[in-house]
Amino acid sequence: MTGSTGEGFLAVDSGGSGLRAVIGVPGRGSTAPRESRVPVRTGPRGIEPGHLMEQLVPMVRALLPEAGVTGLGSAVVGAAGLATLGDALRAELPDALGREFGVRTVALVADAVTAYTGALGPRPGAVVAAGTGLIAIGTDLKSWRRADGWGHLLGDCGSGAWIGRAGLEAALRAHDGRPGGSATLLALAEEVFGPARELPGRLYPRTDRPAVLASFAPQVAACADSDPVADGILRAAARHMAESAAAVCPAEGEPYVGLTGGLFRLGAALVVPLEEELKRRLPHARQVAAAGGPLEGSVQIAAELARSSLTLPSDESMLYVVTPKRG
Repeated sequence: MTGSTGEGFLAVDSGGSGLRAVIGVPGRGSTAPRESRVPVRTGPRGIEPGHLMEQLVPMVRALLPEAGVTGLGSAVVGAAGLATLGDALRAELPDALGREFGVRTVALVADAVTAYTGALGPRPGAVVAAGTGLIAIGTDLKSWRRADGWGHLLGDCGSGAWIGRAGLEAALRAHDGRPGGSATLLALAEEVFGPARELPGRLYPRTDRPAVLASFAPQVAACADSDPVADGILRAAARHMAESAAAVCPAEGEPYVGLTGGLFRLGAALVVPLEEELKRRLPHARQVAAAGGPLEGSVQIAAELARSSLTLPSDESMLYVVTPKRG
């Protein structure tokens, strides 16, 4: 960005891999992102606003001169876990941003909503956001609906962790001689993790089990063309995703459906059956390519908030707009 102006907006994406922030001006674009690779901590009160501010303040101070603005009128913070772990953020972060930067309007936004907005913008529809975990979110621009996102033990059906776990189960079935096994997946599992009999000991003590399970999903996809068990796992994942999308997609009109997240880099073995399932379950919906990701969604919400033109529905756990106290 070049030139100078008065106030800008702050857009933040806080997720499992760290924190990213930009400053922009409506109609003039935004800076390149500044990034911290340290995820914001969670504690007994949920997401810790103090730790978020510790990382954010120096990033914003470095971005202000790059943006050519003298201050910040509004801020949007997209945060993973806001719906269930966001009480402390809602209670403290708006006032902290008001004191530190003079921000007058703050929106705290669930990462599913920023993913939706980055993918589809302020249009009715549904988005499947899939990586290690999975959640589907939809809106008719009156309210939000979500499906799944319950974690790898209770849900996240069709996610990277789900695909990886199913692939490892098929490997162990082949190891035991039970039906439904795959010798191909067994060979790949032992190549990645070592002897099959040692897999429980390698997996169960890990605190990052979802990520470890998801790390095997690319191996499942890689042999789907030649291995019917792997192909069946990906087709089942596609059905689960389509079910979640159908649960949240508006039933009226011509809503949009988009896919976002790293899992779709697995390619045609997953995407093709998913597109077929979406056509079957949501024949009235229009499938479109995602325009951007969660940070782009945060930027779009911030720009609309700065222009007082936000049309996405407010919801305390999903998109919470507040005017901070100052001083």
